[in-house]
Amino acid sequence: MSGEIKGKYNPLAFEQKIYCHWFENKYFFAKIDKSKIPFSIVIPPPNVTGYLHIGHALNNILQDVIARYKRMRGYNTTWVPGTDHAGIATQNVVEKTLGEKNINRFQLGREKFVKEVWRWKEKYGSRIITQLKLLGCSCDWERERFTLDSQYCKAVTREFVTLYRNGLIYRGNYMVNWCPRCQTAISDIEVEHIEKEGNLWDIKYPLIDKKTGKPSDDEYIVVSTTRPETMLGDTAVAVNPRDKRYKKYKGRSVYLPLVERKIPLIEDAFVDMGFGSGSVKVTPAHDP
Repeated sequence: MSGEIKGKYNPLAFEQKIYCHWFENKYFFAKIDKSKIPFSIVIPPPNVTGYLHIGHALNNILQDVIARYKRMRGYNTTWVPGTDHAGIATQNVVEKTLGEKNINRFQLGREKFVKEVWRWKEKYGSRIITQLKLLGCSCDWERERFTLDSQYCKAVTREFVTLYRNGLIYRGNYMVNWCPRCQTAISDIEVEHIEKEGNLWDIKYPLIDKKTGKPSDDEYIVVSTTRPETMLGDTAVAVNPRDKRYKKYKGRSVYLPLVERKIPLIEDAFVDMGFGSGSVKVTPAHDP
């Protein structure tokens, strides 16, 4: 054995050298080979705006272990790398950069702003790819993709149209999270919920008289709610079927104040008998 074994491992002196050796010799590249069993993994693309964190490290190391194991077992293994455009996150980062120059996206206009986003992506988008390589990920870098690559966008558009024409997707009216600053809808994952103390309001909903079909003058259900402003959209009042206080009202209807509309009194085991009056209003499309 020649040379002296150093007592301390220095990753900087070794890891980059061996990774370059792997890369230059195309150890991670998979040619089409019908004699081998194919095995492929598509990396969950990290956001192009960010940096790798411990979660990325764990996730990608596990994929790397599987990919290397399959190669050693003789499979034609491909691990496809890539990055995600990150949507609103990238927009916010670019807007912040423009804000340092006292420019906003409305001043630029859509076309110029999109160009700024692409310029930012070309400048900073390689950061996270470099970090994946530093982790030693055995990805097939010749197949690296970006979620806004033109061929992917065309494929997504084509399949979207196909799904629509086949009646598998449709446009409907749904509650969305609206950001007043971004002036756009955002996903649930982008929303931060804050718990704060509020008021619990008790509102009388008159019962419908069985004989006259009109609101009763002396029979009513007290509904407890933190959202009285949504009562215009109420479709029912719910009570717990085990709540003895409301047993005698089973099958009845109540009169919705202000709207002058009759809505049913229903039973649901999810109603908390100990919260407020024990009866709640049912208002679709108004929950967070």
